[in-house]
Amino acid sequence: MPFLQEMLDDFKIVPIVAGDASPEQVSQVINTLWGGDETLIVISSDLSHYHDYATAKQLDKATSTAIEHLQYERLAFDSACGKVPVSGLLKLAREKSLTIKTIDLRNSGDTAGDKSRVVGYGAYVIE
Repeated sequence: MPFLQEMLDDFKIVPIVAGDASPEQVSQVINTLWGGDETLIVISSDLSHYHDYATAKQLDKATSTAIEHLQYERLAFDSACGKVPVSGLLKLAREKSLTIKTIDLRNSGDTAGDKSRVVGYGAYVIE
């Protein structure tokens, strides 16, 4: 929210709680809300949780590769907390023939220092 508030002058948010919805259900909702260039779809999720640094890097790289290739079927619940909304967006992106580019892939060991139990993060752009 703070980033959006800083970067955008005036905007409205439509929060969605996906729960255990299917990728098809989530993609339908996102597609209904999809507007023109004025619409920004934001999904926030951590990646892996509480693995050592090397294991997290390996797991998150595999998750990131699945995301980049729009392979939502390859995401497991331990791939990302937000697997449900991420999967729905990836399904819709595939249907719309969009591409995903990784901006950055890191974990808390890169920033907080403790590498014994880290949380993974990725940033992506869909075009």
